Amino acid sequence: MKILNILSGGAAQGLVGSLEPAFMAETGLDIAGEFGAVGAMADRLRAGVPTDIVILTAAMVVALADEGLVLRTSIADIGRVETALAVRTGDPLAIAEDAASLRNVLLAADAIFVPDTKASTAGIHVAKVLAELGIANAVAERLRVFPNGATAMRHLAESDARRPIGCTQSTEIISTKGVVLSGALPPGCGLATMYTAALTTHALAAAQAQRLIELLTSPDTQELRGRAGFVTEHT
Repeated sequence: MKILNILSGGAAQGLVGSLEPAFMAETGLDIAGEFGAVGAMADRLRAGVPTDIVILTAAMVVALADEGLVLRTSIADIGRVETALAVRTGDPLAIAEDAASLRNVLLAADAIFVPDTKASTAGIHVAKVLAELGIANAVAERLRVFPNGATAMRHLAESDARRPIGCTQSTEIISTKGVVLSGALPPGCGLATMYTAALTTHALAAAQAQRLIELLTSPDTQELRGRAGFVTEHT
């Protein structure tokens, strides 16, 4: 079977998975590729990994268009994704209504599961928030850093720590069994990131890739995006 090659931020993995059966039925193509930290995915494209479509942060996709690696005319916004807190299923929710309560929540955790703090959107933001809250050094030994948010959440689900917590993008929390969304980061600490899809300049299945972009962004799939954790502006 022919495949559609994709490089995507982990934030979109659940949404793509939910659309895959319909896409396969219509086009006959399976979806294959990688989901991970956006910086790493962009570098994979730059390295020449065969790719038909990318789903990355809007800023990253614009940078790739400037580099001539994606078609600027194909760029389409999917929706915004908030960075949020997660706890294991069955654990009390971690409530953080402001910066002070977020600081207390993080200090109370004996393990903090996060994605790559240098290459992933959420991980970079978490590191920034910890520094701004003045607790980066205090919690450094409690950080459990993984290549992407989905992996971090799987490890949170399996953690035997007494009071673990996770922080990554809401879509990655929602799509992981064993963890639950505990709420977005509070005002002043939050991050809502626009994710965007685009065709690569060397796409071998450009027509099918364009169809996937249409499915990802259509008003008809707005409810599906919402369930996956994306916030869109469609009415």
